Amino acid sequence: MKSYLVMTVLGPDRQGLVQSLSAVVADHGGNWLESRMARLAGQFAGILRVECPEAEAEGLAAALKTLEKDGISIQFAREQAAEAPARKTVSLDVVGNDRPGIVRQLAAAINGAGGNVEELVTGLESAAMSGHPIFRASGTVALPEGAAVEAIVAAIEKLGPDLSVEVK
Repeated sequence: MKSYLVMTVLGPDRQGLVQSLSAVVADHGGNWLESRMARLAGQFAGILRVECPEAEAEGLAAALKTLEKDGISIQFAREQAAEAPARKTVSLDVVGNDRPGIVRQLAAAINGAGGNVEELVTGLESAAMSGHPIFRASGTVALPEGAAVEAIVAAIEKLGPDLSVEVK
């Protein structure tokens, strides 16, 4: 029987950090299934999902916790298998002028139109001619079966005339 762990990892970035994590997972018979990792302001931040034999789950969690001596914070959750409702996913790219609260507004618009943010990457870029900060968000949004993608686009575009939305 397999056990699935979802964990977040946060700590000072350093060379070999992912290697250390993956070695602990492998040493406990684990399989690294998926992850999202980034370096932000000198910190390593990641979320990952691993499977391991049920008999190794507690040992794996304990071994990963020993990395806390290096300043790495790890939080765990056992994956709860549940029947997922029928849904479709779309990829969105949103570009516009940066302003305080734009992520909150974007998330509220998506939620209000019936969508669920499954993945979101945001950042700032400099406008080509002026150097003015431009907000960019790319991500995946899940929609209930039968929901119209146009409702998501319209909700985001209502946030301001400067926002451009592309659906893939």
